[in-house]
Amino acid sequence: MSEIRFDHKEYVHFLWLMPLLATVFMYGFWRKRRSLQVFATGNLLDGLVPQVSVRRQHFKAAFVLLTMAFVALGLTGPRWGMHFEEVHRKGVDVVIALDVSRSMLAEDIAPNRIERAKLVIGDLLEQLEGDRIGLVTFAGAAVKKCPLTLNYGSFKMALSDVDTYSSPRGGTLVGDAIRKAKECFVDRVKDHKAIILISDGEEHESDYPVEAAQAAYAEHGIVVCTVGIGDVREGGRIPVVENGQRTFLKHDGQEVWSKMHPAVLQEMAVVGGGMYLPAETRDFDLGTVYEWIRGKLNVVEYETEFTERYYAQFQWFAGVALLLLIAETLMTDRKKFRVPGSEFRVPWSES
Repeated sequence: MSEIRFDHKEYVHFLWLMPLLATVFMYGFWRKRRSLQVFATGNLLDGLVPQVSVRRQHFKAAFVLLTMAFVALGLTGPRWGMHFEEVHRKGVDVVIALDVSRSMLAEDIAPNRIERAKLVIGDLLEQLEGDRIGLVTFAGAAVKKCPLTLNYGSFKMALSDVDTYSSPRGGTLVGDAIRKAKECFVDRVKDHKAIILISDGEEHESDYPVEAAQAAYAEHGIVVCTVGIGDVREGGRIPVVENGQRTFLKHDGQEVWSKMHPAVLQEMAVVGGGMYLPAETRDFDLGTVYEWIRGKLNVVEYETEFTERYYAQFQWFAGVALLLLIAETLMTDRKKFRVPGSEFRVPWSES
């Protein structure tokens, strides 16, 4: 038997309304009968309403219930009958370079910088139009967490595992992140590649990030966009746990306040042919950067593949529902009525 799939399984819960509606119909029939009994005694009812058929009224109610049931089944989007469909994959290549240094734990953007960045990256996946996406994390060293892929599920799994321990050592080497992200691009075709670097801009040691962004753009056609996450004025403290107690990072007895430093990130975006997005509040959205990238880069065809598809079959349920509705409309609730004396005999049947 062919496998059955559904586009919207949640609509099957509408079927729970059928018993409720059936109860409403039964209550309506009971109320109607009771009102008639109050109006006249039982032996007079047949005389008062001789042409009304209670059975036909029940049939009409059943048709209405069945119509609604088939509509609910049609809304689930049933599919069966597998076939193969040729699919052309087109899009751009985007690598996310995410800062995982300790300063990204600052809580000037709730719940903290790194968790907010992960949330907006997850939201970005919902906007992708068949693009390949990859993930690099960096602090004192850069690590490729997910290669360029069309499998957004595997990307989400890699993203969910990211934390401040995703880099083998501390620090912030932004230039190293650009060079590692550049390695994710596997072809030499230009004009369809972009890096989105998300960081608070704090550099503990210079590894020439501006030069790295300029080389990526000039030599390989990779557009570098940067997102500066964090507050540039007051910043935020960096929480740590000591002896099981939550406290804040200190240096020389003073609490460390981490601020976002936009200067280097802005310069990287300029020489990298990209755009800079300040993310100082929790409401920032990577969709702005993505739309800019899609408008600037060329869309290329990745591959052609044959994908399993199932034929939509909702029309059968819609058709049955329509027929039931027409039948309910055409059916009268009156009994068949014969005119007295209309019977006749066939002449040749007489003896």
